[in-house]
This record gives sequence, structure tokens and C-alpha cells, in this order.
Amino acid sequence: MVRRKDPERAGNGPIARRIGAVTATGVVIANMVGAGVFTTSGILAGRLPGSGWVLLAWVFGGLIALSGALAYAELATRMPEEGGEVVYLRRLFHPALGFLTGWTSLIAGFSVPVAASAIGAASYLSSGIGPMLGGAAPSDATIRGIALLLIALFTVLHSTGVRPGASVQNTLTAMKILLVLVLAGAGLVLAGGAGRGGEPIAFPREFPDGGNLAIGTAMMLVGFAYSGWNASAYIAGEVRRPRRTLPLSLVAGTCIVIVLYLLINLFVFRAVPFDELRGTITPVESAAARVFGPWMGRGLGTLVGFGLLSSLSAFLMIGPRVYFAMARAGLFFRFASRVHPRFGVPSRSVVLQGCLAAIMVMVGSFEQLLVYLGFALGVFPWLAVAGIFVARRRGIGEGTAVRTPGHPVTTLFYLTASLALLFAAWINRPVESTAAMISVAAGFPLYLLWRAARRRGENGRS
Repeated sequence: MVRRKDPERAGNGPIARRIGAVTATGVVIANMVGAGVFTTSGILAGRLPGSGWVLLAWVFGGLIALSGALAYAELATRMPEEGGEVVYLRRLFHPALGFLTGWTSLIAGFSVPVAASAIGAASYLSSGIGPMLGGAAPSDATIRGIALLLIALFTVLHSTGVRPGASVQNTLTAMKILLVLVLAGAGLVLAGGAGRGGEPIAFPREFPDGGNLAIGTAMMLVGFAYSGWNASAYIAGEVRRPRRTLPLSLVAGTCIVIVLYLLINLFVFRAVPFDELRGTITPVESAAARVFGPWMGRGLGTLVGFGLLSSLSAFLMIGPRVYFAMARAGLFFRFASRVHPRFGVPSRSVVLQGCLAAIMVMVGSFEQLLVYLGFALGVFPWLAVAGIFVARRRGIGEGTAVRTPGHPVTTLFYLTASLALLFAAWINRPVESTAAMISVAAGFPLYLLWRAARRRGENGRS
């Protein structure tokens, strides 16, 4: 039973540990299963010559994500605090790197996904429900207005305590998993029974864009769809029994998502001819319409909209913990380190995240920004995983650490594969990748200014 007066819930004290294994695993799943799996396979079909290659890309991307999750299980149990890479890079390398990863998260790392999930959910919900109620197709202004309302709703929800937010998060995540399982399971059965559309899984050798370039581009898209495998590490300071819960949530959540992604793709390729999938951004809807009938388009859109609310909610839960950790380290505004005396959560950081996401909704297009986001955020997990070697050498958190299974093989696999994907992203999308590095580097002068101001403040108090 939780006491009403908990000294850890107020002011500058640590946040109480109230998040269990189910919620932590749900956060990982909700962060990973977003718009990517519902849109990416059609784009992959335009880059790769056959369905077998697409499935292979999803398997390989899953192995990269799983190896990263195994590494983060050790990092999170060595340093079970809020903030993820902010904590790891600050303690293992230098406070400047901790600031830079937090700075990148502040600009785009969570604000853009929250905004994108809100706009996606608003689009699916309004397109699905509106015509059913006899309404006209929603305008762009209507969609953005609904997105702003959704952000406001979930900002309030996550500002009023862990329990209300966790309950809604678990419900939405369960709905998302159920949607994928029912759609894939029933779809596979009906598609096979009806003999519609599908083709055998094949591995043609002629690539549309030429071998390595096509594979590199495809893996960059798959990597975006798998992002979020490290989600529960950001809330490590609020997890009950972190030595057990963190590895379980990271590994189990990632494995569940790998299975879900493969099921969805098998359903799509079973139902629709591969050539018809090339370039489409709605492959799941196309497959559902073929198998279940045209009415499934609107129904699926509504369900996908609710599924995207799960991602929106998860990002709003995790992002504020990064700013909370930065503020605790003296690298961000002090107000972000305050824990609400009644609700026991960093409410001000949650509100900040909601406001930034609302601004992103009003700014406009996200396509190039998402490519930029994938490159910028890929750098810091790579450094964090490399930090396992540093943590072991220094003996950081040895008493609480759960050591990475298969290390150093699994760790080196992640580092090598991720570095190759970053290189492919730079070659394929040089403008966005360069912009990402410039924006990350722009945080370093801010770090120097922040550190100088902090020192002046400390000298003034002394």
C-alpha cells in the first residue's frame, strides 16, 4: 500500500518507484509500434526486389534492436535513473555529451514524435469516424486542431500522476497489440483460404536502385520503425525492482514487437501482389481491404488512430524524464527538476514537452525532420552502448548490474551494424544528415554558456 505522505514525492526528492513490469514493457512496445509498421513495408517494396528481402530486412532490423536492448539492460541496471543516454553519457564520458543528447531530445527527439503521432492519430480518427457519421473529409486545420487537443489531453493526464497515465498507457498498448494480432491472424487465414492476391515469398536478385544503396536505404527505414527499443531505460528511476524489471521490459518488449512486425508483413504479402505494394504508404489498409472488404479501410483507420494514441502517450511519459535528469545534473532549467508534491511526477517537464510538441504541430511538414531525427538520435545510443566497455572497466554499478548476454559479440554486432546504417543514411540523405549533425553540434556552445552561468551562480552563492 502506498502512503499518502511520501517524502520522495515532493520538491527536489527522487521520484518514487511505482512502475511495474507490465507498464514498463508496454512503454517499450508503444514506443516501437507506431506509424512505421503501418507505412514502411510499401516503401520498402519500392526499394527491394521481392517480399523475401523485405522480411529479411525486418528480421535483421529486429536483431539490431534486440542487441541494443540487451546492452541497455546492463546500462540501465548499472545506472537505474531517469534520463537514459543523458545519464549514461554524462557518467561514462563527459557531461557535455549528456547535455547534447538531452538537447537533441528537447529539439526533436520527443517533440517531433509526439506531434507526428498526434497528427497521425487525428488524421486516422477523423477520416475513419467522420464519414461514418456523415461528415465531410476533415480539413488540414481540423486535423491540426484535433492533434492539439489530443496533446493537451495527454499532457494533463501524465501531469497528474503515474497511475492514471500508466492505466491509460496499458489500455492503449493492449488495444494496439490486439489490433495487430487480430488483423494479422484473421488476415492470414482468410487470405490463404480465399486465395487472393498473395504471392510466394521470393528473393529476386535484381535490385531496383542497385544492391548496397537499396539495402542501405531500406535498413534506414526499418531502423526508424524499430526505434524505441530502449524506451523503459528513460524511466528507470521510477521502476520497481529495476534489476528484474528493466531487462525484462527491454528484451520482452523488443521481442514482442519483432513478432508483431513479422506477422503484419506476412499478412500484407499474403494478401496483396508485391508489385501493387511498391511505393504505397498504406500497405496494411490495402491488405485489409482485399481480405475483409472495402469497409475495413475506415474501420482500420479508426483502430490505427487509437493505436497511435498509445505512442503519443508513451512519448509524453518518457521525454519529460530526460529533461528532469538534465535539470537534476544542473544542465537544464531548475524548474524541470521539480517533482509535483501531490502527484509525484515531474509535471513541469511534462507540460514543457506538451508545449513543444504543440509548436511542432503548428509548424508544418515532418518528413525531412523525421529523417533528420533518425540520424541525430542514432548517434547517442551508439555511444551509450560503446560505454559498456567503459562501465565495466570502471566498475560502475557492479552491485546492481545485469550483464549483457553474449557480450562482447552482441555489443559489437550492434555497434558495427548501427554504424553502417548511419553511414548509409549519410550517403543516401546527405542534406538531412548534415543538418542533424549541425544541430547537435549547436548544442555544445549552449553547454559552455550553461556551465559558465552555473559556475557564476555557485560563486555568487559562496
